[in-house]
Amino acid sequence: MQFVDESSIHVEAGRGGNGVASFRREKFIPFGGPNGGDGGDGGSVILLADRNLNTLVDFRFTKNYKAQNGQAGMGQQKTGCAGEPLIIKVPVGTKVRDIDADEVMGDLTEHGQELLVAQGGRHGLGNIHFKSSRNRTPRQCTTGEDGDERNLMLELIVLADVGLLGMPNAGKSSLITAVSAARPKVANYPFTTLYPNLGVVSVSPETSFVMADIPGIIEGAAEGAGLGLQFLKHLSRTGLLLHVVDIAPMDETDPAEEIRIIQKELEKYSEILAGKERWLVLNKTDLLLPEETKEVCDRIVAEVNWQGPVYQISAVMRDGTTKLVNEIAYALEQNRMEMTEEVEPVRASVDADFDF
Repeated sequence: MQFVDESSIHVEAGRGGNGVASFRREKFIPFGGPNGGDGGDGGSVILLADRNLNTLVDFRFTKNYKAQNGQAGMGQQKTGCAGEPLIIKVPVGTKVRDIDADEVMGDLTEHGQELLVAQGGRHGLGNIHFKSSRNRTPRQCTTGEDGDERNLMLELIVLADVGLLGMPNAGKSSLITAVSAARPKVANYPFTTLYPNLGVVSVSPETSFVMADIPGIIEGAAEGAGLGLQFLKHLSRTGLLLHVVDIAPMDETDPAEEIRIIQKELEKYSEILAGKERWLVLNKTDLLLPEETKEVCDRIVAEVNWQGPVYQISAVMRDGTTKLVNEIAYALEQNRMEMTEEVEPVRASVDADFDF
């Protein structure tokens, strides 16, 4: 399936039905009076988050969406049927932006969440509403209003707890393959990963987290080089970044310099993303002897003056991956507990304000 994470669409809500001018005409009832009914409201356009979808590819082929118009009113005070709302399913994690107004309308982050993006037009009124003591036979009625019409940009940002970051061929796909059921393409050449991959990492029957792998980042990504910049946004929702580094690159490049390049590209792209918690994962230890591995890893950490946690693993051999995922799960749980503790005092202070 083709992965598409951005698409623009045009949505149009239904027009409200017109009211009618009608009069009651029955035998032996000479003064029947007005009985024109109202029109029905136009259908609205609603986006619905669906966890069974994982791409916006369908919106590349269907660009225009229109809800049903409301039905006109009828005589005998009959109201026209309202137009059926148009429900458009989108993947969970879709951010919706109004292109013309240049504002974010909403962010669909939970399954079943709905977002009204175009309100249906209001119905017109029948002539029964214009009857008065001075106007017994009103002939005026109103027309239905047009529904909202918008040009929207849909942007899919995958939902993950942990994001993998690094140069091409650093072993990110090998790592997500080793610790989850995800099976991205793994090969011995750059840019094997062409779109984000998600994997659920099960630490125990009660504990799991979602890991995201994006294409590798190269120098100049912030200016449009390579594929990484296009998919860096998918790391914006993650709580933790794993910076995966190849400690024994085949082209004999300097791993420490590659770490500095990634850091610069993150800072150019987003200060928020650059400030996220990041762990250093030194990969491919199986390619060196144990004493060489320690020497190389110590040199890399010292040269970049790394202050955060450091892990040495071999994703292919699955050496060190168990310890890594266990400590990730623990850190994520600690973060959740801290967030809960921050919310509880706020709730307590609000309750205290109403303690009479």
